[in-house]
Amino acid sequence: MKMFGAIDISATGLTAERLRMDLIASNIANANSTRGPGGGPYRRRVAVFAARGSGAGARFFPLGVRQGLGQGVKVIGIRSDSSPLRMKYDPGHPDANEDGYVVLPNVDIMREMVDMITASRAYEANATAIEAAKQMALRALEI
Repeated sequence: MKMFGAIDISATGLTAERLRMDLIASNIANANSTRGPGGGPYRRRVAVFAARGSGAGARFFPLGVRQGLGQGVKVIGIRSDSSPLRMKYDPGHPDANEDGYVVLPNVDIMREMVDMITASRAYEANATAIEAAKQMALRALEI
């Protein structure tokens, strides 16, 4: 491994978790948006990660350092969550259908908050790993 390989690997984790937190913030902000870009209600969005250095057919987060794995993480896409949308009875709402139901986004605030906490902790862990690698490099220079 190169001298700054650990910093590079942790930096990919920082980038991925920042994107994940941005998507979670967008999901929370649009939790009640009944009109999305496609005309229908907003759909929850999630990031899809894969190991950096892996091919297109690789499994997500494979274990071990074989076949060029263990080089960090990369975002391979952002997908819409296909879980069912929520229905709420509100006949006075401008987007209510003929039966008085409004179709709301599939965003669960509690799930988003748990995801935000895990993304935040993963971000902190990567920042701590970068700091530890930096301290080790400084100590190596002192030798």
